[in-house]
Amino acid sequence: MTVEQLRPSTPTDAAVWDIAATVCDPEIPVLTIEDLGILRAAHVAETGQVEVTITPTYSGCPAMDAIRDDVTTALGGAGYDDVAVRLVLAPAWTTDWMSEDGKAKLEEYGIAPPTGTAAAGPVRVGLSVKCPQCSSLNTRELTRFGSTSCKALYVCGDCKEPFDYFKVH
Repeated sequence: MTVEQLRPSTPTDAAVWDIAATVCDPEIPVLTIEDLGILRAAHVAETGQVEVTITPTYSGCPAMDAIRDDVTTALGGAGYDDVAVRLVLAPAWTTDWMSEDGKAKLEEYGIAPPTGTAAAGPVRVGLSVKCPQCSSLNTRELTRFGSTSCKALYVCGDCKEPFDYFKVH
């Protein structure tokens, strides 16, 4: 499901979505929560309470508390006083939810974006990951976990630069 399909069609809900969509991921500040696909819903109830739904990239993602606070602060700054940010684990987040713009931002930032799509069943093993520095496919995984649990650490055999790869999940 694309971001356009998730963005509410009613003006009041869409306004809340647009504000929440400006919140950046504290671990990868070039990406918004909309770019990542973790912003799942925004709604203004008849009571005036605003409810925003987010899904973590991993069930134990340490950034979720900061994201919840940042969404609440952003909406509070726009005049919404009664804000509830719901964390939902099902359906589980997948890199398929990332926007193409978000993947491009990752690469520009020096993190190889996820390639392929998440599939039900066995995880397919990629043969190579393109280096975001020199575009070489002569890369290898150094460790399955990089600077955060959603990334793996790779090194390029051509330019010799290490880089994070945002794992397909």
